[in-house]
Amino acid sequence: MPSGSLLSRRKRSWRANELVSRSTLQLLDFDDGSPPEHAWRRKLSSHANRLKEFNVTFREAIRMMKLGLRLWSYIREEASHGRKAPIDPFTRESNRPSASQGVPLGGMGSGSISRGFRGEFKHWQITPGYCEMSPVMANQFSIFVTRGGNKKYASVLAPGQLDGLKKSSDDGISSWDWKLKGDRSTYHALFPRAWTVYDGEPDPELKVSCRQISPFIPHNYEESSLPTSVFVYTLVNTGKERAKVSLLMTWANSIGGLSHHTGDHVNEPFIGENGVSGVLLHHKTANNNPPVTFAIAACENQNVNVTVLPVFGLSGESSVTARGMWGTMVQDGSFDRDNFNAGASIPSSLGDTVCAAVSASTWVEPHGRCTVVFALAWSAPKVKFKKGSTYYRRYTKFYGTSPRSAVNLVQDALMKYKHWEEEIDKWQTPILRDDRLPEWYKITLFNELYFLVAGGTIWIDSESLVVDADNKSSSSPLEDGDSPLHDSTCNSTVPLIGFDPHEIDDIENVGKFLYLEGIEYFMWCTYDVHFYASFALLDLFPKIELSIQRDFARAVLREDNSRVRFLADGAWGIRKVIGAVAHDLGAHNPWHELNAYNIHDTSRWKDLNPKFVLQIYRDFAATGDMSFGKDVWPAVCTAMEYMEQFDHDGDGMIENDGFPDQTYDAWTVQGVSAYCGCLWLAALQAAAALARSLGHDDYAERCMARFAKAKSVFEARLWNGSYFNYDSGTSYNSRSIQADQLAGQWYTASSGLPPLFEEDRIKCTLQKIFDYNVMRVKGGRMGAVNGMHPNGKVDETCMQSREIWTGVTYSLAATMLLHGMEHQAFTTAEGIYIAGWSEEGYGYWFQTPEAWTVDGHYRSLIYMRPLAIWAMQQALSPPMSILEAPKVNTMDRAHISPGTFQFLQDSVRKMTPKNGCFGNNVFNWDC
Repeated sequence: MPSGSLLSRRKRSWRANELVSRSTLQLLDFDDGSPPEHAWRRKLSSHANRLKEFNVTFREAIRMMKLGLRLWSYIREEASHGRKAPIDPFTRESNRPSASQGVPLGGMGSGSISRGFRGEFKHWQITPGYCEMSPVMANQFSIFVTRGGNKKYASVLAPGQLDGLKKSSDDGISSWDWKLKGDRSTYHALFPRAWTVYDGEPDPELKVSCRQISPFIPHNYEESSLPTSVFVYTLVNTGKERAKVSLLMTWANSIGGLSHHTGDHVNEPFIGENGVSGVLLHHKTANNNPPVTFAIAACENQNVNVTVLPVFGLSGESSVTARGMWGTMVQDGSFDRDNFNAGASIPSSLGDTVCAAVSASTWVEPHGRCTVVFALAWSAPKVKFKKGSTYYRRYTKFYGTSPRSAVNLVQDALMKYKHWEEEIDKWQTPILRDDRLPEWYKITLFNELYFLVAGGTIWIDSESLVVDADNKSSSSPLEDGDSPLHDSTCNSTVPLIGFDPHEIDDIENVGKFLYLEGIEYFMWCTYDVHFYASFALLDLFPKIELSIQRDFARAVLREDNSRVRFLADGAWGIRKVIGAVAHDLGAHNPWHELNAYNIHDTSRWKDLNPKFVLQIYRDFAATGDMSFGKDVWPAVCTAMEYMEQFDHDGDGMIENDGFPDQTYDAWTVQGVSAYCGCLWLAALQAAAALARSLGHDDYAERCMARFAKAKSVFEARLWNGSYFNYDSGTSYNSRSIQADQLAGQWYTASSGLPPLFEEDRIKCTLQKIFDYNVMRVKGGRMGAVNGMHPNGKVDETCMQSREIWTGVTYSLAATMLLHGMEHQAFTTAEGIYIAGWSEEGYGYWFQTPEAWTVDGHYRSLIYMRPLAIWAMQQALSPPMSILEAPKVNTMDRAHISPGTFQFLQDSVRKMTPKNGCFGNNVFNWDC
């Protein structure tokens, strides 16, 4: 834990009242309308600059030309089947990304909608793998104020300079009053909440706060799955006249892009319970995707009157136009109450856009205060993947599969949001009040969690897996036309994750969870990246983390003999080798057809199996779940045995094979490497520790004997007196300083295991990385560059060696914390904040990319790995089960007999899977 004297001296980066006056904060300080002291902030008038995308150099392009041609051909082939390729660097969004993101809406796994800091609803991810980045401009909140007989104010509560808004006058949304300048309005974000404070805009005598709340509640596996958000408006009248205030929520029947033009969309008003009323928008999606129903609603009480307009259009051909709707609100501040009796609308025509509106009106007395609450929910019960499998989302376990469950979702959201906030406060307050921690760290720690909502997450109900596996038995809730689990296009001999009703182990009843590597890399639960990101799930939703680990453990013991062409060299191989840890859980048929990644043959990668063993032991140590350890033990044994084939010379240490055979898949490695070798050492120690805990003492002894032998080889080959060389090869970059070279030691320390090396060597290496990879890149204000030559120049061997990886930087900082280097740790991680989140940075907030270059060009926005900042939090506050574990050296527990080293040479079979099968000796390590 960092010392109080060190961190208490760190100055706060800013105060809340620098952007919002103290008097306004005090006025709004009721019903939680005032934003917190610690939050990410922007003025709504801030310029949302375009982001600069990464480009390869000419030399890199020449080197990757053959790969590029094969990838282009593969992308076209997938497109011909209506599928998205996992990696597609050739297709660019027509709407270029900008620095305008904000806190996303909803819980985890039910589809997501992001909301920019200036109020636009964008980044629609309702359909798996499909992300529409453009905002739907008709989706807005607006305000109408009347004082006395003469003073009237009306404006959309978003700046009028938003992208996509026409300048000409028409019957659409351009006819609305876009009067908000935004220079007196401020956005405050602390995921999963956000506050927008309108300090006298558009009415100088009205203070308004909009608080956005989503049910992301750690350790709550029900409400955290709900597709809903609440918007709480706090109104303070500072004038001498009574004011009538009407707030308006408008929503298009759309899931982004041009989906609203496809026709057959229907809107209908509803009156629910407890004063909740609004409009349902039934959206018929294109391309045979499952339908979606939105609900927009407000809560009526003795002070607030709610009315609706079920349908209006954006053209002059509509019976009620956007212009006409706006005029009614300016004139009356409400709609006709008879609209609640209108019933369902006529299905929309092809090319038409249908929208709905909900108005909530109230009177605010002079110097009085009032609260108005809206809610949004969407019911998208089915998840359908391109290769045919269909499942129900997690939230349907509690709300059913009817489209009308959206009504119950908004009702419960409006009734329960205060409880949600209490739970969120209990979780966040101890960290926010810890004066030892820098302010930027607190802000970034919580806001990086945006990815667990906006990262394309899918959370399904396990019961739908059972009925699918039963091939749609009579009890199956799937409807006619849905496809069973076992897709005929998959050549797997058995289901890879074992979707058999008797094999599914969901004792904790948390369903199955997926999250993308990134919105540009369409692969679910990419394991080499999950290695970094999983600290967030382990801390906040440990049952989900264990569920994912069980999925990968089952896959270790399975094979898929279908043929795949690997694009890096054009060679053919099989999709999934038994014993090899899967790279990912698939793309278009996840859990069944694994390894969507096909650049390299990942069965030859050297980091996946050690990462599996390390994550298994870390999770076992952190949760103390003995049944989990026993369940995954056979897979751990198999994964360790599989690695024996990569010890080419029998010295105990694995070697890399002269191609990018690890997570840095463009950075070639030869011989013993710092990254993979360190992971292997750590995996040996973790496997031994797990064996001891489960009573397999002989296995532990053998692992530790091999560890002792491999460690001496590793240090002899790579230690140069101040750090470990990149690899033992003879290339120009073999002596490069790799930022991630102590990844194995990071996990060792995180799991409460003894250090892999002498403490002096570990600290010396970390200091070298800090001095070179961190401080020699813009003075430490960008993070840690992956590779640095010992002469102080960035390693430009390939695009990845010259990149700064955000998640790796966070994990490096966590390693520094674990070894008492607090100053270096927070300085290192602050570089990511400065470059990605600060106002002087590049604008990557709520879309943190995988990487950026020293000149600020990004690669792969909205990426999984930056969740590794939660590894820093675990280093600061380790799990009690690790803190209280006996501090006994694993080597001391294992008596190493004289014949053990001979065992390592003679007893452990060198494996080269040929038919994807281990034969009868799969557990010859006494598993």
